[in-house]
Amino acid sequence: MNLSWQALRKELPSTLRLALPLVFAELGWMAEGVVDTLMAGRLSATALGAVGLGAGIYYTFSVFGIGLLLGLDTLISRAYGAKDLKECQHWLIAGVWLAILMAPVLMGGVWLIVPLMDSFGVNPAVRQETVPYLKAMAWGTLPLMLYSAFRRFLQSLNIVAPVMIALVTTNLVNVFFNWVLMFGKFGAPALGTEGLGWATTLSRVYLAVFLGLTILHHDRRHHVRIRELSLLLHPGRLREVSRLGFPAATQITFEVGVFAVVTTLIARLDPAQLAAHQITLNIASVTYMVPLGISSAAAVRVGHGLGSLDPGAAARAGWVAIGLGASFMFLAALSLWLIPGAIARLFTPEVNVVRIAAGLLAIAAFFQLFDGIQAVATGALRGAGDTRTAMLTHITCYWLIGLPLGYALAFPAGWGAAGLWIGLSTALILIGMVLLLAWTRVVQSWRSR
Repeated sequence: MNLSWQALRKELPSTLRLALPLVFAELGWMAEGVVDTLMAGRLSATALGAVGLGAGIYYTFSVFGIGLLLGLDTLISRAYGAKDLKECQHWLIAGVWLAILMAPVLMGGVWLIVPLMDSFGVNPAVRQETVPYLKAMAWGTLPLMLYSAFRRFLQSLNIVAPVMIALVTTNLVNVFFNWVLMFGKFGAPALGTEGLGWATTLSRVYLAVFLGLTILHHDRRHHVRIRELSLLLHPGRLREVSRLGFPAATQITFEVGVFAVVTTLIARLDPAQLAAHQITLNIASVTYMVPLGISSAAAVRVGHGLGSLDPGAAARAGWVAIGLGASFMFLAALSLWLIPGAIARLFTPEVNVVRIAAGLLAIAAFFQLFDGIQAVATGALRGAGDTRTAMLTHITCYWLIGLPLGYALAFPAGWGAAGLWIGLSTALILIGMVLLLAWTRVVQSWRSR
């Protein structure tokens, strides 16, 4: 197994060709949330906090479905590496069935959480704005799940430009309907934050339709067509996708869930701290989108290598991807450390919110490098068929170390939102180190064989 500098440099162009469109796709995805936050901030600090809280609650449920479909990365990319397009399409059909079956369950979970919000101790003004936004956004769950299945299929076949285009252009759809439904244009009612939720649902429909049509167009150029295969539910394939996807779903749910819990805890404080937290969370999420896109590329490239029975290629793909993710996040850390106030002022003119957000962004700078490493290492391990290690690491470090530490600093110690972000930073540093070690051991096991 050759891991020389020359071999790694040879892998770099292939990884970049796959990763760059996926990075832009993830940034397009994140931009939608940032735009919602910016537009909500023009309504009020309460509306800004409500959008952050509602999105946190919604994605705690929906990311489980997205995570369950991540098992398709391993299965489709390996089938493609073995040059078996028909098998790739069988796995896509299984993914679509899984999306259809999950959507009503996830929607039900979102709707059931609404009556429980009073018991969370959320500020009443924030709750009043959150509930209609959350209910409207829940209707986009099925198209979101279908989009996720379609995306896994396309990127595993190295068809990434349409994914990027879909996620960039969906922002135009979202901005338009935000403007129409928030402020009541063209005769529509002025719905405020609820309008943001409906605009998000409509943009999810656009995503699913765009990628679905892309797959049908792709089929015309190949002998094997999905509509010529059996579209019936295949329990065995469904179980295999779920077997690989369940640990990934659990990991991503617990990861998003810890941020939702932190948001809920900060909602007990004053609206300024909640608004500052939401700004920081949006910025940290934007920087995270770059290694997340690289992570998807790593999963695909590692899967291709193993599918073609070339573990050396799989190892090179993983290391190149991890290096790319770490390099970008190092630069992101410098930006957050050097100009936190200027970044915060992009979101709000309120001086108190900017002051608090600048402090939180400086804390976030400390975990950027490790966040990049853990994100890409998770993808590389997924391509290798290991989704369990990341799950156990995230649960342990976030929920047993980071969250208790953050709570102790925020409330008993009186540090407020800053204390909770210190807890998150500690967890992410630990996760990055553990998953880097796990990937190293996987590569060593390939070398020993």
